[in-house]
Amino acid sequence: MQKKIAFFQIKNVIFATEMNIAIVQHTIRWNESQWNLQHLDALLAKAPKADLYVLAETFSTGFMPKTAIKTVGYDVLEWMKHTTQRQNAAMAGSVAITDEEGLLRNRLFFVKPDGTYDYYDKRHLFSYAGETNDYEAGDKRVVIEWRGVRFLLQVCYDLRFPVFSRNKNDYDAMIYVANWPESRRDVWQTLLKARALENQCYVVGVNCVGHDKNCTYSGDSQILNAYGRIICQCEPEKEEIAVASIDMESLQRFRQKFPVLNDADTFDIIH
Repeated sequence: MQKKIAFFQIKNVIFATEMNIAIVQHTIRWNESQWNLQHLDALLAKAPKADLYVLAETFSTGFMPKTAIKTVGYDVLEWMKHTTQRQNAAMAGSVAITDEEGLLRNRLFFVKPDGTYDYYDKRHLFSYAGETNDYEAGDKRVVIEWRGVRFLLQVCYDLRFPVFSRNKNDYDAMIYVANWPESRRDVWQTLLKARALENQCYVVGVNCVGHDKNCTYSGDSQILNAYGRIICQCEPEKEEIAVASIDMESLQRFRQKFPVLNDADTFDIIH
């Protein structure tokens, strides 16, 4: 039986009361796109039903320089379109992709089951690992809507820069996809909580597990509510899919009762 979703209305804005989000904590074989996509097919075939599935950063190839990339990435986008149609759900994950001008982007796609999609190009490139040498940074802050929930799209290193992600009363949840090293796992968990608290929003953080030529990844994927509390998480160092139901009515009531965002500073980001 299909689950019935209730709706509520505040100030002429209609919200779905609940959305089920699946965080997919998975391994990535470095520069083996076909294997990674087939592996994800197997994982998703056993996944619980959800409205949105979130994968890790550069989920089809792992993090790599331009000289190692064998594909421009649009085949992976087609895989996402096919998978979302099969699952009747949206999917988010980042792809190393060459854009129309031949520039390499770390592009977070948000694909819907009807084949339409939005994307965000990672703004804060990780210069410490040489990402600035190969990739072109994005310059647009992207908020998209899916089934009544507004999502801010972010990628990995963006997590360290709260100004760019400051809530302007324009989103309800943040998505962070990452290849975040185990050696800095405490930073990952601390900053996810901070972003939830300061922006009065849900935070969805998905990291990979396993090893590549440079790092070990522990996962620590989780979803937090606006109180900074973890409402679901994957077991560290293990492939796992965890699902949480985010409650939009509860979020809006909290924001009305404790209107922190109304007192926030105003500012402009200069590119």
